[in-house]
Amino acid sequence: MDPTAKDEMQPSLPPGPEWPEQERAEQLARGAALKWASGIFYRPEQLARLGQYRSREVQRTRSLEARIKSVVQSYLEGVKTGVRQLAQALEAVQGAREALGQARGLLRGMAKAIQTLEPLREQVVQHKQLQALSQLLPRLRAVPAAVVHAQTLIDAHRLLEAYVSLRELEQLQEETWASLGGLELPVFEGLGPLAEALGQAVEAAVGAAGQLAREDPALLVAAVRVAEMEAGRTTPLEQAPRDWQQRCLRALEEGLERVHFGTPLLPGPGALAGWLEALRVALPAELATAEALIAPCCPPHYKVVRLWAHTLHGGLRRCLQQFLEGPELGASDAFTLLHWALHVYLGPEMMGSLELGPEADVSQLEPLLTLENIEQLEATFVSKVRASVVQWLQKALEGEVAEWGREREPDTDPSGFYHSPMPAIVLQILEENIRVTSLVSESLQRRVHGMALSELGAFLRSFNDALIRFSRDHLRGEAVVPHYVSYLLAALNHQLALSSSVSVLQPEGVVSGALAPVEAALDELQRRICRLVLEALLLELQPLFATLPSRRWLSSPELLNNVCERTARFCRNFWRVRNPASQVLLAETERAVVLQYLCALMQGRLVCRGADERNQAAERLQQDATQLRDLFLDLGLEESAHCAPVLLTLRKLLNLHDPTMLGLEVASLRQQFPDVSEEHVSALLDLRGDVSREQRQAALSSLQDGLQPSPRAGRRALFSLVPAPTPSPSSCLFSGSCA
Repeated sequence: MDPTAKDEMQPSLPPGPEWPEQERAEQLARGAALKWASGIFYRPEQLARLGQYRSREVQRTRSLEARIKSVVQSYLEGVKTGVRQLAQALEAVQGAREALGQARGLLRGMAKAIQTLEPLREQVVQHKQLQALSQLLPRLRAVPAAVVHAQTLIDAHRLLEAYVSLRELEQLQEETWASLGGLELPVFEGLGPLAEALGQAVEAAVGAAGQLAREDPALLVAAVRVAEMEAGRTTPLEQAPRDWQQRCLRALEEGLERVHFGTPLLPGPGALAGWLEALRVALPAELATAEALIAPCCPPHYKVVRLWAHTLHGGLRRCLQQFLEGPELGASDAFTLLHWALHVYLGPEMMGSLELGPEADVSQLEPLLTLENIEQLEATFVSKVRASVVQWLQKALEGEVAEWGREREPDTDPSGFYHSPMPAIVLQILEENIRVTSLVSESLQRRVHGMALSELGAFLRSFNDALIRFSRDHLRGEAVVPHYVSYLLAALNHQLALSSSVSVLQPEGVVSGALAPVEAALDELQRRICRLVLEALLLELQPLFATLPSRRWLSSPELLNNVCERTARFCRNFWRVRNPASQVLLAETERAVVLQYLCALMQGRLVCRGADERNQAAERLQQDATQLRDLFLDLGLEESAHCAPVLLTLRKLLNLHDPTMLGLEVASLRQQFPDVSEEHVSALLDLRGDVSREQRQAALSSLQDGLQPSPRAGRRALFSLVPAPTPSPSSCLFSGSCA
């Protein structure tokens, strides 16, 4: 190639921009060269070798230039080869473009030719369809009659024959459809309704499986076989699957629920017990029928016994949920449903029967009643029972109160004690409600137990209020009762009967402290009755104690004789009260009499005028103490409960001849009765009439000098209830036992 042309073919590189790195490299190279030259030519003797160094550098420069030229020449040859290949590729692309243009023209010509052949093609297709139709025409003419025949078979419950006929018609339809290229003929329009009629017949037969298994098992078997054959058939793409097997399973469930849990079969108010009893008999019989008669008619994968058990359970569960969403149940229905669902349904007579095999799979059943249902039923039962209990207890109380105004004494039992059926009625009402709930669950029993104790407490408060009204009306004269005290004594027997028998309301497993509020209410009722009795006694005794002490009292026992006679007459019916209430009442009566005696003694009505009167007063105290002790021993009070010995202690204080020794007696009195006060001691010293101011002060100081005595165990306050010096009729009333 000509060098000039060769130079022309070489591309000329445009001047590039200055590179900062190149400039820096040049500077470093120059610096290095200068450093080298200065080192070489630093000494003068080395300048002689300058020519040698110059020639050596010239050779090195030429070598580098040759190497650079070789690299550039190789690069230029590669560029030349690439340019040549690109030119060849351009020529090939242009040739392919021309060939494609020619092919496009040919295709356009062929499309026009094909359009001219389209009528001929349609004629060929029609000819083939007519040929196939002419071959199928005899069979197609018989389709309407075959459809009618198949419908007749369905109506006659000949389901297998009807299914065979339907399948033949469907196969003919598929063959015709394939032969005619997907063309649907009007003659096959009846196949869809026919298939649906057969499906409904199969579904109806399976839905009545319980009845057919007894009356016509062949029909049930035929229906199941039709569904199974349909499930095993390969469905063409153009036909939707009929899924008769699932329809049969749904029909089994729906038919079973319709028989036992249909809307017309739901129980009305008050009919729940009979409905549940009917289910108790019917459901096990249904499961037995399923296992013995229906399961052999169905394939094993139907799991008929399990299906029956779960369907009956689910239907019953939904039915009960619907029933609970209706009007609120009564107490009897709520109790019946709880007991039936928690015990009878799961018991050996039903789902817990040993005759049910593992195929029933009852362990996987959901609870018949949810926790919310149980809570709702228990709350309903408790609220209804509470209303009934309140009504019964109110009637019992009203009947008892109505007897208080009778003209005759209260009724007595064979032992002579006052008696009324009211306590037994009250406890029986509550105990029966608690006991019967143990048949259901512990939670219901706890609820009813709490309700019973609450209502018993309310009843006791109402009884207490009724006694207060009864006493108030009698004492005010608004309703004078001939046997007022006797009916109070009868009420005390009622309290004792309730107190001694309230433990029957304590079921097993309940904490013992649950009865504490009721026991406290019973104790309060006992104190109330005793107080009312003693109020009646004090009304009779206060006029007698108004003249005590006096000169007449010193000389004659007549005053205390009258007190004892009145007290004995008042207490003549105390024996009709059972122990220990009679002992409590006698102890309270004796204490009330002693307190009234002390109240009268502290009023300062009498001051002894000499040693003789002090001796008489001391003797009178001793005789009175003895007379009171004998009176209450005769009435049956145990001697250990007596309070009258306090009079003997006071006798020592009056009988002391040396007033300077009063401090010792006062200290002894304080040891026996820690609640005695300075006012009481002063009143007793005033009764002596011979105590000087200094002696009084010395005696009273002994109360403060000695150690404060601790109250005796079992001994109640006595002097603290005796006012000094002004008495008050109601201030001597108290509650509880003396000993």
